[in-house]
Amino acid sequence: MKALERNGVVVDQTFAEAFPMKATRILITAHTMAWARHAAVSATGFATSVIACGCEAGIEREIAPDESPDGRPGVSVLIFSMSGKELGKQLERRVGQCVLTCPTTAVFAGLPRGAPGSDVAALGKNLRFFGDGWQISKVIDGVRYWRVPVMDGEFVAQEDTPVVKAVGGGNLLLLARDTDAALAAAEAAVAAMKRLPNVVMPFPGGVVRSGSKVGSRYANLNASTNDAFCPSLVGLVAHSELAGGASAQEIGCVMEIVIDGLTEADVGAAMRVGMEAAIAIGPAGGLLRISAGNYGGKLGPFHFHLHRLLGAAGDAP
Repeated sequence: MKALERNGVVVDQTFAEAFPMKATRILITAHTMAWARHAAVSATGFATSVIACGCEAGIEREIAPDESPDGRPGVSVLIFSMSGKELGKQLERRVGQCVLTCPTTAVFAGLPRGAPGSDVAALGKNLRFFGDGWQISKVIDGVRYWRVPVMDGEFVAQEDTPVVKAVGGGNLLLLARDTDAALAAAEAAVAAMKRLPNVVMPFPGGVVRSGSKVGSRYANLNASTNDAFCPSLVGLVAHSELAGGASAQEIGCVMEIVIDGLTEADVGAAMRVGMEAAIAIGPAGGLLRISAGNYGGKLGPFHFHLHRLLGAAGDAP
């Protein structure tokens, strides 16, 4: 496998394999930014991986009052799932339990209506019944909003939100000398990615240390530890990605970043800026190598070749 070297960091000639998902954006506003963020943090909890969580979600960015639907501060949230049906289920539960319950909040759709290939999922359509018959609706510019009486006034929710095709599972593997170096590189990469729109990194702090592979020796598990990238298993597993090479003995920690985005281009752009931020740290900061996870192209149709993202010539398909 050929490799590229940038700022002393080896970048494997490999690709991240991603797959189709369904996604929506919701805008949560509140009396203050603090309360909008409280609701958004709760609504995106337990949403790291569709393997067990049902959806993957994260905070995209904060919204200033002059760009929010009701002139109040807010937070933009992206939610991804494997199907529109599951996305709708997760959305209703999370908004109902984490946004409706949070003081002063309101919730609105954050994607344009009628986008090509889009569907819709209920937002306030079913949550209105919490009003026990006291709820009322109002249509503004063809869009229906529900007003539900609650103890601090009323909860306003747009009736539905567009659901669009999206891309999940873009990823980077950062191979470093030790834990401090791996965390520093990962944090720098995530910070750079967060400056871009239309993407979230759903794991805690945007980083996952328990990278997985498809399948397991245990029949009831669909996924298990990515042993090829576990430093503690070098010499014990049949194939280790950390064995051999000049820097192999120095690699003591590997961190992964998973990226979900509204489009293939969004995921690719995030991976590129993430790599650039990590590469800037370089071997002096303990980052030795960058790789990515794939399953030979069998898992998903979106293949993000690392060399191509960095603009390197001669990267074979």
